[in-house]
Amino acid sequence: MEWPGTLPRVKRTNVELVSGAAQTLAQLDLDIHKCNACPRLVAWREEVAVVKRKSYEGQEYWGKPISGFGSEKPKILIVGLAPGAHGANRTGRIFTGDSSGDWLFGSLHRIGIAKIATSTSRDDKQVLKSTRITTAVRCAPPDNAPAVDERDRCQPWLSREFQLTAPSVRAYVGLGAFAWTAMHKELKALGHPVPKVKFSHGALVEYSHLGKDFLVIASYHPSQQNTFTGKLTKEMLDSVLTKAGRFASVIQ
Repeated sequence: MEWPGTLPRVKRTNVELVSGAAQTLAQLDLDIHKCNACPRLVAWREEVAVVKRKSYEGQEYWGKPISGFGSEKPKILIVGLAPGAHGANRTGRIFTGDSSGDWLFGSLHRIGIAKIATSTSRDDKQVLKSTRITTAVRCAPPDNAPAVDERDRCQPWLSREFQLTAPSVRAYVGLGAFAWTAMHKELKALGHPVPKVKFSHGALVEYSHLGKDFLVIASYHPSQQNTFTGKLTKEMLDSVLTKAGRFASVIQ
């Protein structure tokens, strides 16, 4: 199915201009929710929200871009790829309402960062301790594969989020190769002397910048493709997040 061309001609969000004007994470989040910069992704996320998955047909889908979630002054920043079509695109919160979210929040709960072991909706009273979760792309893409131009058009949202959280973050976690690459790009843009390390589960770099110590660490993405096959286990995910938590002094 081809989605481009099915939408009326409208003025598209100038992501670079709008994101750069946001002075707080709260404002950035609100601006992200209004974004319509990528016609194909807008059409797809809204199509999914109308057609729905049969098991969720009685629910109202969010059907809009997804902002980050967690602490306003995080010591840990976790970066994923993009919202799930029937997860975050349905619930309105990143990594919420699908298997990937169950794995991520379950791990964060086991190590003492997440208040509850699941994340099922925006109203479930979930709280993260000194941690924020975000994504490189803000709309659910078809086949979980954003196009290169969509990735690049969306990038200023992530750039501004990195800028606004930079004063407090000490540990960065990349979930999957796509997020790992995007994360390194943003850190380089902030002037961090972080060496590029090939993505692999558990890959990490420690370095200093402006008198502060930082950790950058990778994990396989907790997608069903990785968790169902055993490529990623709970112990593996817990290990990566524990290292980040201890380095940033969020957990003991």
